[in-house]
Amino acid sequence: MNAISISGTIYTIVGTVKNVADNKGIADVIVSVYDEDLLAKDEFLGIGVTDVEGTFRISFDARKFRFLSVFDRKPDLYFMVVDGGFELLNTKNEVIKNADEFSPPLNFVVDLSNDKLRKLINPTPVDGWIGGFMESNPDFAYPTPNLSSLPVLKNMDNIPKLQRQQKVVWPEFSWESEPGNPKSRCYQMFAPDISRLGYTNDGRVYSIICPQQGASSPLFGSMNVEVTVTGNRGWADESSKELAADMSVEGTIWFSPAAREKEHINLIAKYFASKGWAFPFSKATAIKINTYNPKKPTEALFPLTKGPSTDFPIPDFAKHDTTAWSLGHLGVLIGGIQSKNNEIVDEFNQLVLDIFNIASGNMLKQGNTLTWNVWFTAPELVNQQEWQDHAVKWRDSIDIDNCSPEGPGTIARHFDGSPFKPLKELLDDELPRIVRFIKKHL
Repeated sequence: MNAISISGTIYTIVGTVKNVADNKGIADVIVSVYDEDLLAKDEFLGIGVTDVEGTFRISFDARKFRFLSVFDRKPDLYFMVVDGGFELLNTKNEVIKNADEFSPPLNFVVDLSNDKLRKLINPTPVDGWIGGFMESNPDFAYPTPNLSSLPVLKNMDNIPKLQRQQKVVWPEFSWESEPGNPKSRCYQMFAPDISRLGYTNDGRVYSIICPQQGASSPLFGSMNVEVTVTGNRGWADESSKELAADMSVEGTIWFSPAAREKEHINLIAKYFASKGWAFPFSKATAIKINTYNPKKPTEALFPLTKGPSTDFPIPDFAKHDTTAWSLGHLGVLIGGIQSKNNEIVDEFNQLVLDIFNIASGNMLKQGNTLTWNVWFTAPELVNQQEWQDHAVKWRDSIDIDNCSPEGPGTIARHFDGSPFKPLKELLDDELPRIVRFIKKHL
């Protein structure tokens, strides 16, 4: 089969991604193709995901590039190969000029030796599973697990009881960048080495750790966002690969270190300090957003259940069937900010949230629903001290600059793989809003 075939205006590209160590195909890596344009910005054309043999397939409409320039007749292609957010290969320096059916085969060879994500994958469950907690109460069973007989526990109170864990290697988030418009939906994988489900040998869940990610604003700099678990109850069953849990969380936003170099941020931070008000330069003083159950908007508890979300279509680049051990999903309805009982502080915090939403595509827009599919690797034993250290590490946080703390998650993309881009007119509104706040209060 040719590497490139053309039917009308549709180009189809087929290639492979293999590991340099053993020349075997690598499953579940993302391949994106771009058209190099010397007169304008390079154009994203399409995205594909490798199968168990390491083969990928990408199709795109030639009209995406043909009208960018009168000189374009055939695309000049280059490729990026990434695993989660880890870049494995970029052929920008080896562009395929005037690509057509006679272009050479696309057989990419990559080095996985420094790929942190692959090192997180546990292929088989560790010994020691006993089970039985799910069967201890008939109300726990699917199709409608009822966990109300269990107390809601604080997330850090029962770490000495933890014996087993499942790591969420692929936390795939999704939301509508224009609330109410399904076509605006974004998909983004958060940091791969934070989220975990912790439970006993019989399957009672006692702790859940959720992820962090970064977003960047031109004037505010980088901001950190975390989904912070405040309470949990539930069970996991390794025999059936099922789970059921209830959780409560807060959305949390604070400025990363680089934001301190921003003139307007420093000015406002100094004003806050002169008044004795806490400024969100750390997770301890972060802006907090209330969340609710999307189906029961007056309730703070929401379910984590087996399988993928069925509320919207899921693109191939956000699926991990070939590499994940199991899958669950959850969603939260975004509420308003938690008041600091200070009108000026609340006004500033709302301004920060509004600008964060401009940069992130309304991820934490009040009234929006933030949903994520949690793709687990196979169960492992818990080192309780390591779990404690891991939880404290993210509870206290490591400040980051526009990336994920332990290796990058992915950028936000639409269903077709095209990167989310904030509207220019919204970005242009940042400075006037900041200036108005400063003139009003400082």
